[in-house]
Amino acid sequence: MLALDLGTTTGWAMRLATGHILSGSVSFRPSRFDGGGMRYVRFAGWLDSMADDAAGLAAIYFEEVRRHLGIDAAHLYGGFLATLTAWCEHRGIAYQGVPVGTIKRHATAKGNAGKDAVIAAVTARGFNPKDDNEADAIALLLWAIETQGGVR
Repeated sequence: MLALDLGTTTGWAMRLATGHILSGSVSFRPSRFDGGGMRYVRFAGWLDSMADDAAGLAAIYFEEVRRHLGIDAAHLYGGFLATLTAWCEHRGIAYQGVPVGTIKRHATAKGNAGKDAVIAAVTARGFNPKDDNEADAIALLLWAIETQGGVR
């Protein structure tokens, strides 16, 4: 099972079949020589490698963002979301978006909690996120495990 905080810096958390949880963040920032779609090509390739490393994925959960602070952020999120959902459909992998407030409420008991509160909440659960993207992905994975039984 994989949980994603989609963006140019994508946070991820994965529960392996053994029950172990791995997490991190990965950058899909384009180089100055990349065309406009290369970040999405690299994202799809990264998804392939994550599925291979996990020996398959049963489900992917992603942070469902309904409001962005800027037009560029909205466009980038839409590109990552389209790439993810097409990738999942092509491989027959279940996917589900989870509203940001739902994730924050589960992690911190406050649906509008800030980044620091989410980081503190997952740190209190024994994780050591490098950034807010990784913390959000961990919080999402914990939500999926604890409320959905991990797979829906």
